[in-house]
Amino acid sequence: MKKAPLYSRSRRAPEPVEPTAATAVPPQPASAPAGRWQRLKARAARHERVLWALAVLALLGGTFVWHGAPPKAPLTFEQIDHLVRKSIEEKPLAAAESKAYEKILPSVVRVVGLMNPEDDGDAPVKPGDAKAPDKSFEKGPDKGTGKPAEKQAEKSTDKATDKPVEKAEAGKEAKPMERGVGTGVVIIDNGTILTNLHVVLGAHRIKVTFADGLESEARLISVMPEHDLAVLRALKIPDDLFAATMRSTADLRPGDHVMAVGFPFGIGPSASAGVVSGLKREFRSPEGERVLTNLIQFDAAANPGNSGGPLVTMDGEVVGIVTAILNPTKQRVFVGIGFAVPIENAASGAGMPPF
Repeated sequence: MKKAPLYSRSRRAPEPVEPTAATAVPPQPASAPAGRWQRLKARAARHERVLWALAVLALLGGTFVWHGAPPKAPLTFEQIDHLVRKSIEEKPLAAAESKAYEKILPSVVRVVGLMNPEDDGDAPVKPGDAKAPDKSFEKGPDKGTGKPAEKQAEKSTDKATDKPVEKAEAGKEAKPMERGVGTGVVIIDNGTILTNLHVVLGAHRIKVTFADGLESEARLISVMPEHDLAVLRALKIPDDLFAATMRSTADLRPGDHVMAVGFPFGIGPSASAGVVSGLKREFRSPEGERVLTNLIQFDAAANPGNSGGPLVTMDGEVVGIVTAILNPTKQRVFVGIGFAVPIENAASGAGMPPF
């Protein structure tokens, strides 16, 4: 029986094999010893949780540096109230009435109806009259003649006011007498002014005084007796004349704040504040000679001299023309009820488009 051959390991060294491009191994850099990268990976695996914690802390620190200090706690209502009060004390807010007055003031004028001392008031100025100013009225007593008065002035009575009126003395020029004093408001910057008809009714001449003090004669352009309104046109106007802003009364409601501006008893311009008391009111004059309808009732103080002045909102916009006050007694003073013509009626009478 044959025996299987036995083999043993050869002690001879293997013959060298020439390296080829496929089997060539790139040389390792001298600065990176073999196995260092593997050791780092193994160490990172052992301390993975610590490394993640450090990364989170670094991210939070970067966010804190980027956004600055953490936000403060929100203010309480008490703190907010204290800050608001302190701000108001340091710089008080202007009242709404004050702002409204400043806005309307450049458009408010003083209106005076004039008549000659010898006139009886039966020949008032009519719409369209273009009377030239009478220069003799601009002269004071004893001017223009140089002669002393020869006799005392004779007295008569003004039929419109029942007040004693002095007639011209001999040798003196006649002075115009004030038949009525009221207020007007500029609605067009060419000198067109709205006022009450009863302010200029019976006057032979009309004089207006603007906010800057300029005085001018005025013509009566048109009248609206059904609304007690008159439209005037000043012959001279200031260079910087401002027309008032008019506002529709469609959204006007009782309780809305309003202000009346004018010349009560000739003092002014004066302002008085109140509220709208009612709408679509009717007023009958004490003599029963006229009835006005669709009026705005208000409780801002108004007295003789306020007639024809503007009734304005807290934005300084005109919603009506003050025209009457109601007093159950015979005294012509304010007791809490005033009336104004809605500005829509006034504007239409002046030829302006409706709102």
